[in-house]
Amino acid sequence: MKLVIINYGAGNIKSIQFAFKRLGVDAILSNNPDEIKEADKIIFPGVGEASTAMNMLKESGLDKLIPTLKQPVLGICLGMQLLCKHTEEGDTKGIGIFQTNVKRFTNKVKVPQMGWNVIKDLKSDLFKGIKESEYMYLVHSYYAEHCNETIAKTDYGLNYASALQHENFYGVQFHPEKSGVEGAKILKNFLEL
Repeated sequence: MKLVIINYGAGNIKSIQFAFKRLGVDAILSNNPDEIKEADKIIFPGVGEASTAMNMLKESGLDKLIPTLKQPVLGICLGMQLLCKHTEEGDTKGIGIFQTNVKRFTNKVKVPQMGWNVIKDLKSDLFKGIKESEYMYLVHSYYAEHCNETIAKTDYGLNYASALQHENFYGVQFHPEKSGVEGAKILKNFLEL
């Protein structure tokens, strides 16, 4: 299987690469459009600030390439948020795969949300074998609002979409690569989609 992690300069890609290596898959780090198009599965990671990350995608033309991909794509953390229509972070227009917006948590909760929290109302084969209210590891100040594409929910001062799916595009707000055995199971499920 050819697994590509999109390497555009805004991802915690080493830990994701190691997580797949533990599952027996050598992921390729690439920002080469041809290599990305030829992949069987694609990981779209993201750590950092949204407008900066979006500018990096635009510089390499990946903002235009990503929506055309037909194979399973998994956006992680900021990667998921950039697949939404718009994020309040840096007032940034997203790629627009998921028909929802990304908002900042209010100051009623500690921002960023950092640590373990549960995912529930699980829908999709991405969560095959994962129990309701399983703990996942999260680090974020912004959240995706619910929409028809919500496939997992989390509570943190409010209820938000911690996972989304539209056709071949999946997104998770949490870090499966840092979420122990259950997180690894989600990555394995993604490989088997």
